[in-house]
Amino acid sequence: MAKPKPKVVITCAVTGAIHTPSMSPHLPVTADEIAEAAIGAAKAGAAVLHLHARDPQTGKPSQDPALFKPFLERIKRETDAIINITTGGSPHMTVEERMRPATTFKPELASLNMGSMNFGLFPMLDRFKEFKHDWEREHLENSRSLIFRNTYQDIESILKLGNANGTRFEFECYDISHLYNLAHFVDRGLVKSPPFIQSVFGILGGIGPHPEDLMHMKRTADRLFGNDYEWSILGAGRSQMQLATIGAAMGSNVRVGLEDSLWIGPGQLAESNRVQVERIRGILEALNLDIATPDEARAKLGLKGKDNVEF
Repeated sequence: MAKPKPKVVITCAVTGAIHTPSMSPHLPVTADEIAEAAIGAAKAGAAVLHLHARDPQTGKPSQDPALFKPFLERIKRETDAIINITTGGSPHMTVEERMRPATTFKPELASLNMGSMNFGLFPMLDRFKEFKHDWEREHLENSRSLIFRNTYQDIESILKLGNANGTRFEFECYDISHLYNLAHFVDRGLVKSPPFIQSVFGILGGIGPHPEDLMHMKRTADRLFGNDYEWSILGAGRSQMQLATIGAAMGSNVRVGLEDSLWIGPGQLAESNRVQVERIRGILEALNLDIATPDEARAKLGLKGKDNVEF
């Protein structure tokens, strides 16, 4: 009997902390906007919803649990999707600040960045010239001297917290060294198998968006983890759909969303997270790949279930 094909988990990263409100009128900012965007993405086929919060007045990224609570409760009530809460927050935040929502809400899944790195957002100043809020230009300009801190101590603290709460992780790996860092924590028994590796391509300071970069990440992950890991592809900006397609053809899961790209085509802003999910779903179906439901994704990633969270 033929072995059943693995189903592809679609993650949608709804708003993030990279883009600013002046860059797109479609970027969700308020709790209602984030909830609506996430629910739409789930209806379109996203099994995992990766969530950040923003100040509803200025759109500035925030890790205040009070800003997360309204949309977490609504999304849980209206969808069966897996809610993935960021511990990355914004590179401008302290590690303690970044951990607050995951500590408070004990989600099924949380993101975890696997190494310190330069995180250059300032090239976006070449495209975007006018800003509604003072913080937006500073946010981009200050990234020239920004180190996104994720030390071994930081990672260990977040892992121990998650393990105590039954939270699993989406390990965001922006470079080859991050895979080796992950292997270090697997060897120490702090990461449960199979790790869910989100390979991130195209952020200045990390690995580039060339297809050869994707191949290099895959070869390295195969060598370090064998068949005992779940792989997903995140391409930033214009590389979003291209790299997701290449990865899916090689057996990966995929991630889309306005956190990673504001666009749906050359010079065309995506009007919602939903349209990006619909686009990648259409590509996956054209490749004769099946889409994982939330419960199938839970089984694949070894999650504790939506009834075992604190929201």
